[in-house]
Amino acid sequence: MLSHLKWKIKGVTKRWLVNVMSVVVAVVIVVEVILGIFVQTFYNDTARSRANELCQGFSLLATVSAADFPAKAHQYIENFEHKDKIEVQIIDSNGKILITSNGFDPGKPKMPDYENAIASEGATALWVGTTEQGESVMAQTTILGDYGDGSNGAIRWLISLDTVEEHIIWIIALCVVIGIGIILLTAMTGLYFIKSIVRPVREVSNVARKMAMGDFKSRLEVEKKDDEIGELCDAINYMASELGQAENVKNSFISSVSHELRTPLTAIRGWGETAKMSLGYDDELVSKGIDVILSEADRLSGLVEDLLDFSRMQSGRLSIKMRLMNVVTSLREAADMYEEVAKQHNIKMDFICPVAPNDVMGDPARLKQVFINVIDNAIKYSNDGGSVLIDCHEEEHCIHICISDTGVGIPEQDIDRVKEKFFKSNTTVRGSGIGLAVADEIIKQHNGLLFVESKEGVGTTVTVVLPIAEPADAPENEAAAVDFPPEIADEKSKTDES
Repeated sequence: MLSHLKWKIKGVTKRWLVNVMSVVVAVVIVVEVILGIFVQTFYNDTARSRANELCQGFSLLATVSAADFPAKAHQYIENFEHKDKIEVQIIDSNGKILITSNGFDPGKPKMPDYENAIASEGATALWVGTTEQGESVMAQTTILGDYGDGSNGAIRWLISLDTVEEHIIWIIALCVVIGIGIILLTAMTGLYFIKSIVRPVREVSNVARKMAMGDFKSRLEVEKKDDEIGELCDAINYMASELGQAENVKNSFISSVSHELRTPLTAIRGWGETAKMSLGYDDELVSKGIDVILSEADRLSGLVEDLLDFSRMQSGRLSIKMRLMNVVTSLREAADMYEEVAKQHNIKMDFICPVAPNDVMGDPARLKQVFINVIDNAIKYSNDGGSVLIDCHEEEHCIHICISDTGVGIPEQDIDRVKEKFFKSNTTVRGSGIGLAVADEIIKQHNGLLFVESKEGVGTTVTVVLPIAEPADAPENEAAAVDFPPEIADEKSKTDES
């Protein structure tokens, strides 16, 4: 039970109880104290005001002579109508009680109010205390004014405070009950509200732990989705979905790269063993084996280079050596590399570009890498008898390079994701899924754009747009071009401009 209670008041609930409820309780206590003081003061002031009002007629005794004072005092007392509500005592100038409204001889009672009234400049004093019999009373003495006839007695009234204090106690008790009710209501509503927050947060925590352990199928279910908690749960569910997709893409990438590595390695090992056994017996077979081994080694080297470029891209260290260059030259070199491959697959390749296009600022090796990747994809995803068109033209002060194929195309739902890392729309064709992501990053580093348009079953067009270089863009000494990471190159260009 204790551990359960401890569990219930930990975390956000505990902080709420300490920070909020402590303030609520303190405020309620302060209000209760102030209200209690106010009620007691109000009742005492009301009782005093009412008593003075009832005894107002006795002030006329100030005009009576000393000889007539005792008789007039008895007369006033006999004619007093409120004897059941208040006790009135008439005191002579020597401080002796002549008569009381209740008809009993009070003896020598405590009269601190009388003593204080004599010493007071206002000739009036109030006393609240307890009589010799233990009764709580309020008493006030007013010294009668001396009009020159020798009369200087005093009027003293007493009222019991037992009834007043009983009312005060009931009112304060009611206020205390209301205060406790406010505290309990605040606590219950607050705990309910905290529970409505803590429970989803705890579920978020549990789902996050499951995700950390690799379970990306876990989802959060929230009754109300129109508040921040609902938005958080939606965001967690979306994150789980994205992580699940990323996990699938990663697994697919590992499987694809493993296959890409295994295939050439298998060919290299097989042809290596064959060539070794054929040494001195079949030179033609040995030569063919060495050609295959070199070809597959180049293929492995290209894959490793793609992986290294991707790693550099992820860490922001993809190097670009910018200089004034003819982009068609790099495009032609890339196309020439695939002419023989296209013929082997009975794919027609057309190259349509102006003879002397404008130059761009770029890295020839990197742009050639982009063109190789795009042309390689165009051929890979084209069926035998298809065609690949490479077109280059100038438009709006930019060079547009369009590489189109009549291949299998890309499904509409995958168009927006083909430039994502590891993503492959068609898993039946070889490839790591990172080539186009690296190509897109390289084009961005050249202040250009890479577009992909495709229709499934019809073909795909990849368009690379590069800005034409201005004469002022050319470096004074092209040989002095330095290999800068992108972020350092950006800072350097800003410094040069300033």
